Amino acid sequence: MKVILTHEVSGLGAAGDVVDVKDGYARNFLFRRGLATAWTKGGQKQVDAIAQGRATRAIKSLEEAQSIKGNLESKSVTVPAHAGQGGRLFGAVSTADIAAAVKAAGGPELDKRTIEVPTPIKTTGTHAATVRLHPEVRATIELEVVAG
Repeated sequence: MKVILTHEVSGLGAAGDVVDVKDGYARNFLFRRGLATAWTKGGQKQVDAIAQGRATRAIKSLEEAQSIKGNLESKSVTVPAHAGQGGRLFGAVSTADIAAAVKAAGGPELDKRTIEVPTPIKTTGTHAATVRLHPEVRATIELEVVAG
């Protein structure tokens, strides 16, 4: 099934891309989360508008993304989480928790969908996460998970 991505999807494409995916993935994941719309002949106008908007934002935001990357990588972010004995968390640290902690530490407001955590964070200590700031710029942030 051909779909038009309305938001960036990791491993699939950026907003405005027309991609071919399986029907179930489109119906159960992409459409329900508002990440894509079905491709139609009239939808081509939407693809062109998204691509034009992305091109105008990309030129300005590349330099901004580089400066934000330097700012994020220079500081350690403390994430408070409920933990039991031995430093094991009740649940896991979510990307929304990480975005809130970055904002509280004086960093920029990040969209939780742009934050990628390689393995679920279920213990206290130092962990790493990657933030997609721009299609060409990724920042690795250091997280200090503390009981609290």
